[in-house]
Amino acid sequence: MRLRRKAADPTVDDAVDETTGTGEAGETADDARGAAGDPTSGPFDADDLPDDGIARLDLGSLLVAPAEDRELRVQVDEQSGAVRAVLLATDEGALELRAFAAPRNGDLWSEIRPQIAADAARRGGTATEREGRFGTELVCEVRMTRADGATGTQTSRVIGINGPRWLLRATLLGDPARDPESAEAWEAAIAQVAVRRGAHAMPVGEQLPLSLPEGATPRAVPTT
Repeated sequence: MRLRRKAADPTVDDAVDETTGTGEAGETADDARGAAGDPTSGPFDADDLPDDGIARLDLGSLLVAPAEDRELRVQVDEQSGAVRAVLLATDEGALELRAFAAPRNGDLWSEIRPQIAADAARRGGTATEREGRFGTELVCEVRMTRADGATGTQTSRVIGINGPRWLLRATLLGDPARDPESAEAWEAAIAQVAVRRGAHAMPVGEQLPLSLPEGATPRAVPTT
């Protein structure tokens, strides 16, 4: 699996008229895992990671299981060089992963869901709640303009999972967002993620830091 910077998003539905474009993407962690039908299912806290034989890639606050059919990419801030998000991607869709500091006994996902919905509305889009494997999630549809000037609608499924002092936000793009009923493999990838919160104090809602594995150099991909 190659490690590379995020390319231009291939998951936007083509559209030929201006009327048809991303919005970013309250259960406890135990409740969410129970929704999967298996209380031992993840996402996991890194301190409680089971001995499941999966070799996860250490990206700082996220431990991500590689998959042969998905390319691992990182989204990097061009000015600071900081890694902002981890993505697993195919030609049909992508999964974006970020983790945030959360209260010890709170429900940060229920608090920020309305903010994500409001952001989608500000962009002229919509956000609809649905119940999924990990609890309440948002399906967002937002109009956007691509680099070539064409307009389209990007559909995303934003999933939030409360953990011990962390929130994992997983955003599905492309086919797994448009057709949730056939996204089992993508949801399984979310369930294999482990979050490393760390013991240091952080403001609630601040993103947990990501890093590249030692010796890894992502290859820049030009936008199109």
